[in-house]
Amino acid sequence: MTDPHASSWAGWQGHALVVGAGGIGRALLQQLPARAPGLQLWSAARIPGDGPRQLRLDLSDDRDLAALAERAAALTPLRLLICTAGVLHGEGLEPEKRLARVRRASLERSFAVNAWGPLLLLQALEAAIPRDAPSHVVSFSARVGSIGDNRLGGWYAYRAAKAAQNQLLRTVALEWRRTRPQTCLTLWHPGTVATDLSAPFRGGVAPAGVLTPEASAACLLNRLERRSPEDSGAFLAWDGQPIPW
Repeated sequence: MTDPHASSWAGWQGHALVVGAGGIGRALLQQLPARAPGLQLWSAARIPGDGPRQLRLDLSDDRDLAALAERAAALTPLRLLICTAGVLHGEGLEPEKRLARVRRASLERSFAVNAWGPLLLLQALEAAIPRDAPSHVVSFSARVGSIGDNRLGGWYAYRAAKAAQNQLLRTVALEWRRTRPQTCLTLWHPGTVATDLSAPFRGGVAPAGVLTPEASAACLLNRLERRSPEDSGAFLAWDGQPIPW
């Protein structure tokens, strides 16, 4: 009798790549081996660790993207690609509460990582994604990137960059319906998660509304296993509910 709790990826062969070394990325790397034991697991980050199959990748650096493209053959077939990378705040960068706080440099930095980065990542790895076998591609977006759901304003650079990512990757999904019809591409809002990215902004969120990285990762993998190529191009929240564009 088939185990109803068995992973639908249990028989998959090939490779999986998790981009981003934050809390959710680390949780995904911990959980994936049990779900997809036939996939060789890789990770990529700006500062890679010391273990095997760890790649250096800064999404805003064309040299890193070119080097990744050169390694595409070693990642073929790439059955799972999950990009958790993103930037919201840091040195010289913070969400703008007012129009007067908007700066060109902040816009360019946010777009480089949050919008152009995921698109160029898919370009670099397109040759590794199979044309004739099921695969999943996920890129972390954010609910604040929804134009229809924007009721508070502010956060100009981050909102706009995530909205741009949604448009760019939705366009890729439509192209891949023709060229990689078994690939399901998903834009994913992981929820409010207890990570460094959200740390300065969780004060107004009840503790019950904050997910651990492990819970957020499990939500993603549970939902992802039930999605099919017909669902490709969707923008979803951590609980599987669609988010308006």
